[in-house]
Amino acid sequence: MPEEIKNFYDLNAWRKAHDIVLRIYKTTKNFPKEELYGITSQLRRATASIAANIAEGFSRYHYNDKIRFYHNARGSVSETQNFLFLARDLSFLKEKEFTEVFDLSEEVNKLINGLVRSIENQK
Repeated sequence: MPEEIKNFYDLNAWRKAHDIVLRIYKTTKNFPKEELYGITSQLRRATASIAANIAEGFSRYHYNDKIRFYHNARGSVSETQNFLFLARDLSFLKEKEFTEVFDLSEEVNKLINGLVRSIENQK
């Protein structure tokens, strides 16, 4: 029997998004100090936004509100991926680090798409 989902933190999408945030915070500690208010801040903000939008969407009552926040989360996944490419291309991230986090972001994107489909099916 599947686990009952009562809170946002029960969602696999949120759990995986939270994993990305933790990884990015640890990884960006090694970024150049002059990037603290540049790519480091942008990448941290974008990844945190994924999990935050999933959490907020889960707590919304109306279907359209839920979907809007899940779409925002999906947009933050794309923003995160953009900054991952930039960090890799500037040699702030090793290829292995890039691939691991990028693959995780793709997984989160698929899980978010599943949340959207689930909500659309409830309408």
